[in-house]
Amino acid sequence: MPLIDEIVAMQDELKAWRRDIHSHPELGFEENRTADFVAEKLESFGIQVHRGIGKTGLVGVLKVGNETQSIGLRADMDALPILEENTFDHRSTHDGVMHACGHDGHTTMLLGAARYLAATRSFRGQVNFIFQPAEEGIGGAKAMIEDGLFRDFPCDQLFGMHNAPGMPIGRFGASAGTVTAAGAFFDIEIDGVGAHGAFPHDSADPVIMAAEMVVSMQSIVSRNVRPTDTAVLSITQIHSGDAYNVIPGKARLAGTVRTFSVAVMEKIEERMRAIADGVATAHGGSAEVDFRTIFHPVVNDAAAATLAADVCGGLVGEANVARALPPGTGSEDFSFMLEEVPGCYLLLGNHDDEHTRPVHNAGYDFNDKAAVYGASFFASVVETALKVAE
Repeated sequence: MPLIDEIVAMQDELKAWRRDIHSHPELGFEENRTADFVAEKLESFGIQVHRGIGKTGLVGVLKVGNETQSIGLRADMDALPILEENTFDHRSTHDGVMHACGHDGHTTMLLGAARYLAATRSFRGQVNFIFQPAEEGIGGAKAMIEDGLFRDFPCDQLFGMHNAPGMPIGRFGASAGTVTAAGAFFDIEIDGVGAHGAFPHDSADPVIMAAEMVVSMQSIVSRNVRPTDTAVLSITQIHSGDAYNVIPGKARLAGTVRTFSVAVMEKIEERMRAIADGVATAHGGSAEVDFRTIFHPVVNDAAAATLAADVCGGLVGEANVARALPPGTGSEDFSFMLEEVPGCYLLLGNHDDEHTRPVHNAGYDFNDKAAVYGASFFASVVETALKVAE
């Protein structure tokens, strides 16, 4: 089962679709043009389209026969608030917004698989093509689930995929168990008392409080988390003050936490709140912590991961499939879908000599050569799981 010839023959068309989406990026819950593009394509393939699921999300449904088994395939559609540095012709036409994570490619791959499956219909059962909005930390997966995604479009198994810039073209990763981390964002608002910079004794200095919090919070992972439990705590923003000779009255810290378990995440939140309150109180101020767990860990079902890896092996050869990748500290809200339906989240090689930038980089671009691999996987896993009886 090598790459699907009919999908390989679509390569130029897939590239055109992908580059059109790349040049018109849209942020989460604003993917109106992208959703229109996807819906138009699906309808032209003869696939039934359901819109408005999770605001700008949509589901295409393709059913063959009377069998009740079903497979869900998911792609994300949103872009990031990044000013693109690329100068090629398909660069973003929306200043300050770009497809820096490859969701343009993910959407294109699922469209390619949908076109092939609608034409060949070599399966029995139902395929739900799930095009998700707002993956980048603002709740697209949850919004679709809350709008009845799996109630209205039940799935026996679910598959999603993300390009991996560090993995060469033609390779896949499909591992059982934990794949990505839980992720949280936090803001810490610090209130002190402002004063003249020459009279610090009149102040309750929030800059001092912020500095002590930064240092103290670095001890949480090393002193409150077991060495066998991986965790990352990064304070990525410090804001305070506007003048050289004024001690400000307020300061703000912000950042992110990543863990491989919800319990560890809760422990870190507890310690952050205690440190912020204790440091601020000791210096005569106060602190308010807004800690938001945005993502849960992505945990692949063992049977679904084995199926996915076997399908990948048939496409590219077993030597090009990683079945036991270590979990990464990135996060992905496909996690919430996998808490509802057993499935597998795969990695797809995106690297060659011309595509070396990491995701979330202003010079990143999805590798169009990867599209036929991803589309072939999506189509093949359907034909394998919903196999026509002989």
